[in-house]
Amino acid sequence: MPDPIQVALGAASGSVVGLILGLAGGGGSILAIPMLIHVVGLRNVHVAVGTGAFAVSACALVNLVGHLRMARVPWRAAGWFGMAGVLAAGLGADLGKQFDGPRLQALFALVMLAAAAMMIRRRFRPEAEPNARRGSVPKLVGFGGATGLMSGFFGIGGGFLVVPGLVAATGMPLVSAVGCSLVVITAFGLTTGFSYALSQLVDWPLVLAFVAGGAGGGLAGLRLRSACAARKGLLDIVLAGLIAGAGLVMLVR
Repeated sequence: MPDPIQVALGAASGSVVGLILGLAGGGGSILAIPMLIHVVGLRNVHVAVGTGAFAVSACALVNLVGHLRMARVPWRAAGWFGMAGVLAAGLGADLGKQFDGPRLQALFALVMLAAAAMMIRRRFRPEAEPNARRGSVPKLVGFGGATGLMSGFFGIGGGFLVVPGLVAATGMPLVSAVGCSLVVITAFGLTTGFSYALSQLVDWPLVLAFVAGGAGGGLAGLRLRSACAARKGLLDIVLAGLIAGAGLVMLVR
């Protein structure tokens, strides 16, 4: 029988991650695994990765539905990037299961610190004008494969890598890259989650609780996004601080 306290904490954690995703448009899904470990209390790191992968996928899907109302998704780019990434994510998930829990957790903490640094760097770096270019399929496949491998290994969405990779490969506008990334993250999360499910490393009651909370939080975040648009930069910095703090906690422990 599932622990009702853990289920409640899972729903609350999901709502926080969903709210952050809705407000900031990305980055919050990387907090799913540390919250499952340190808030919900999952002791098995691999179960947290498998459970978190499904949660990340669901949160991305909810935000994709909201994004479709505001912008068009470049499906061709999403298809090439996602197809290469899904194959690599399956391989990455198999590799991640070969690492013991403490070592995987330490590596994940380092990824969180790197993600926070990249978010802050992008915040203070002037954005280049998009320059759409042809012949981008090899780049999409290359970036997709590399990102998918990392996504599968750590059970994360990898949005902090997907968006820059899409822009670098195609020159598409940032708003299109964000929508495209939500399609890709959904696919990566499902691939990783099913890989862990085949190894009996998914806590299904927590998946349902996290997804329910994430859907509610995501919808609330989408409604609040327009009101907070003027403070988007501040939200990004706060989110980067949260990710860095959670990464340091995981690294110390």
